[in-house]
Amino acid sequence: MTAQRFVALDALRGLAIALMILVNTPGSWQHVYPSLLHASWDGFTFADIVFPGFLFVVGAAMFYALRHSTFNVATLGRIAKRSALLFTIGVLLNWYPFTTDISELRIPGVLQRIGLCYAIAAILVLLLRGRYLLFVSTAILVAYWVLLTLFGNAEPFSLTGNAVLKLDLLLLGPAHLYQGFGLAFDPEGLLSSLPAVVSVLVGYYVAQQLSQRNAKDGARWLLLAAFALLALSWVCAGFWPLNKALWSGSYVMLSSAILMVLLAVLVGLSDVLKQHRLVQPLVTYGTNPLFIYILSWLWAATLMRIPFAGSNVYQVAFEFIATMMPAKLASLVFALLHVVLFWWLSRLLYRRNIIIRL
Repeated sequence: MTAQRFVALDALRGLAIALMILVNTPGSWQHVYPSLLHASWDGFTFADIVFPGFLFVVGAAMFYALRHSTFNVATLGRIAKRSALLFTIGVLLNWYPFTTDISELRIPGVLQRIGLCYAIAAILVLLLRGRYLLFVSTAILVAYWVLLTLFGNAEPFSLTGNAVLKLDLLLLGPAHLYQGFGLAFDPEGLLSSLPAVVSVLVGYYVAQQLSQRNAKDGARWLLLAAFALLALSWVCAGFWPLNKALWSGSYVMLSSAILMVLLAVLVGLSDVLKQHRLVQPLVTYGTNPLFIYILSWLWAATLMRIPFAGSNVYQVAFEFIATMMPAKLASLVFALLHVVLFWWLSRLLYRRNIIIRL
């Protein structure tokens, strides 16, 4: 039987890219509502659901892309090619506009993590054929906690004492890491990409389970699974704090639970009530997610480097909006305008049936 494809999964992909643009393109990083900023270390904000959402939908799409594939050289070659392309594009985005000395180029990043997690998760699902994914996901999180505990300092979940930092410094060096924490530490580090694989596997497993259920049963299953993950996250947070930068197990569970609730709502709207018009804008947004993400990055980075009126185009545009409203609201409006702009572009591509795949 052909696996049922839920419109809600496509809508969730569109929601993920829309939220990523919203969080990544504020008018000014000095004027942002706290919920749109990532937690400074331990904790959880609205912004912290965005990246797991992207990985979740990568996993969901993987179910449909690989369900007829077999573990062979040709399939592994396609996986390796896509993963390498994502990683390379991510590094080039970090380098853009290619003025940074390569000795100080940040190597990790969002697309780099997506590429690594995609490759590892794809190999796992091909080997397991979807079986034992819950066991493997649990084993990965337990192994990651053990590694953090064994190889971290006295405070293994702290900014300066964690094993993620130690490994990245050893393999990449401080100059090639993110500097935004006040020291060289990368929130997309190599070791912390291991639990991020679980976020992809959860998306795969959810798509697999939905394909075996009708819409109503699927929505109920999502809510029950979300409740179970919320409870596990609460228990786990007692000894493993919620932390996006370290991608802690409690964070994986909480973010996955929230995404399941969002997906249940979308399933209810689109696949139970058949209100396709309500979710169609999100479906449209999700047709070229990686291309739109890359373009939005290049757009913002370019505007910041075009001199204008003693500043740059990006800053002047924000300041113009800020003359009409408070700075934080202006920063939000600026980001929302970018969300609308790239939705319009997505719609243009969608209406012309243009799908840009990597």
